[in-house]
Amino acid sequence: MTELNIARTTSTPEVRFDQGSRRLIVTGESYPENSFDFYAPVLDWLAANLPSMSGLTLVVSVTYMNSSSIKCMLDILDAMEEAHTAGKQVSVVWNYEKDNPRALDLAEEFRSEVTIPFAVNAVEG
Repeated sequence: MTELNIARTTSTPEVRFDQGSRRLIVTGESYPENSFDFYAPVLDWLAANLPSMSGLTLVVSVTYMNSSSIKCMLDILDAMEEAHTAGKQVSVVWNYEKDNPRALDLAEEFRSEVTIPFAVNAVEG
């Protein structure tokens, strides 16, 4: 299992894999200049590691995503959906600030795109 640890910046989220809990954690804001370049290592990591993993939970706590980041997140969810279809235990925990109705709408939109277990949790801002 390879490590994944991308530091947070003002325009990109922290992305890290916690091997002990089998959690892929995405935290912060996501509006990089080139979302596809930013998320490519995450998608590569999923492609290399997800087939041999016994389980993975994607934990997302992103306060803002631009449209190209949303597309990249859909690609991540597609990879997890593919693993789910192949019998892997995968799930999503999406945390959103409860005072941000647009964030809830986005989480609900993502949840509607997949059949994997997908929890949406309101958190304090």
